[in-house]
Amino acid sequence: MSDQREILVGETADRQDLYLPVVELLTGRGFVTGKSGSGKSNTASVIAEELLEAGFPLLIVDTDGEYYGLKEEYEMLHAGADEECDIQIGPEHAEQMASLALEENVPVILDVSGYLDEEVADELLRKIARQLFVKEKKLKKPFLLVVEEVHEYIPEGGGVGETGNLLIKISKRGRKHGLGILGISQRPADVKKDFITQANWLVWHRLTWDNDTKVVGRIIDTEYSELVSELNDGQAFVQTDWTETDVRKVQFRRKRTFDAGATPGLDDFERPELKSVSDALVGDLQDISERKQHEENRILELENELEKKEKRIETLEADLESARDVSSAAKQMADALTGPNTVQTQLPEDEQRRLHDELHALETERDDLESTLAERDDRIETLEAKLDSRAETIERLRGENKRLRERVTDLETTQERDATAESTIIQAGGDEIEFGYTPFGESTAEDEREEMATSDRSPVTTPATTAIDEADFDGEWINDRLTRAADQSQCTVETARKSLVVLARNGALETVAVADRVDRSAVAVQGLLSELRTEGVLDRPAERTYTLDDDIRSELNAMANAE
Repeated sequence: MSDQREILVGETADRQDLYLPVVELLTGRGFVTGKSGSGKSNTASVIAEELLEAGFPLLIVDTDGEYYGLKEEYEMLHAGADEECDIQIGPEHAEQMASLALEENVPVILDVSGYLDEEVADELLRKIARQLFVKEKKLKKPFLLVVEEVHEYIPEGGGVGETGNLLIKISKRGRKHGLGILGISQRPADVKKDFITQANWLVWHRLTWDNDTKVVGRIIDTEYSELVSELNDGQAFVQTDWTETDVRKVQFRRKRTFDAGATPGLDDFERPELKSVSDALVGDLQDISERKQHEENRILELENELEKKEKRIETLEADLESARDVSSAAKQMADALTGPNTVQTQLPEDEQRRLHDELHALETERDDLESTLAERDDRIETLEAKLDSRAETIERLRGENKRLRERVTDLETTQERDATAESTIIQAGGDEIEFGYTPFGESTAEDEREEMATSDRSPVTTPATTAIDEADFDGEWINDRLTRAADQSQCTVETARKSLVVLARNGALETVAVADRVDRSAVAVQGLLSELRTEGVLDRPAERTYTLDDDIRSELNAMANAE
């Protein structure tokens, strides 16, 4: 793996090269959005090219079959359902796929576009993502999971299934293990807002639909709602948590590899020669497929044989019943002819002889039928014994299959239970980076120094009122505005009141300083402050800086004087 710390992806509006830190990309939470044709997939491909060029592995969930062009330059495992893939896989390959990606550093394109059954594709992604999460608890290596059309798995309006909940879990807890996630969607309004507000780096390409531009206004600032619709192809507003400049206008470079996702036109094009991984690398995957196919064929063969035996038994039972009817009729006739009340003495001698001969023939036929029935009974017993043996074999195979599945589930549960709560990964170059959470209300010395530094550089343009607390912002005169701002920003009313108390006590502050004091991300607080400004509660005396509106401050003073 390379020791490269940054990758070049484009240039800013002032013609400066834009570099993004590798560790933040690999282990962070990213979101790239833009309408069709605006450049979002190109941006994702550029980031993938630069990471692959530096030797970092990743796994791309390709929903439209448009990333295989990366194989023009890089050796990647293209796995899916189509014949064009290097290997056709199913959910049973999940653990091996995760091992190849994490343990053997094999970049993977998981192409789910070819599965006719969407439930199979969903199960495959869910099992691979779970294996990545479980294995990263022990490996602790930087790794990026890229998910196209992320709104299909974590929709804003609809229900979130098992796969979506797992992706949200990775976005919240994967960072401390080294597992990052990048979600891509052309409709940010359709993506669950918890995922967007948790992101620590976002790329906004051109958006024109009102619901989408409103999301931009809530997350960045209201002024960007119109600006985002004016961006050219490849241009975007880049928003990151790790730089002082929160939002930059960037022109991303064009990707170098074959554009497999380009809209088909009239011009002829040649598909380039694509690189692939060695045949030996996918040998284990093929063995899994062959074993599964062999087991399915054997079960089908046993079921067919069982069906034939059951039909044969039905035929023998019908023959047996028919033979018993004939035997019963012969016995009844014999009893009638030999009975004490018979009228045979009144019959002519020739007729009596004929009847005796017929009776003898019937008795002989009866004996033959009884012998045949006895043989058939023996044959039926033999067939039933073989059938029971076959049924036991089938039941044993199914039991073994069930035990193997339960064993896999137990192993997964044990791995998650035994995982450590705190972990450290070694980034490229040997430096240790701690991945964990600081409990609410606690802070490190470094956090306090950063808060003091942020506070020192925040311009104070209005007087501070230290006696203010949250109760002062609780009343009919302001509650409706706080509620609307909280609803539009995905924050709580409690966070809104805390933010106002901070601004009342400290005067004008930058967004980052307010976010530190209320223990929320800068992205979420920025959306809240922007909405409070729209409601007339706050003013913005400088860029990214907010203070209480003069009318609000006057209302607070009036309330204080009245008391």
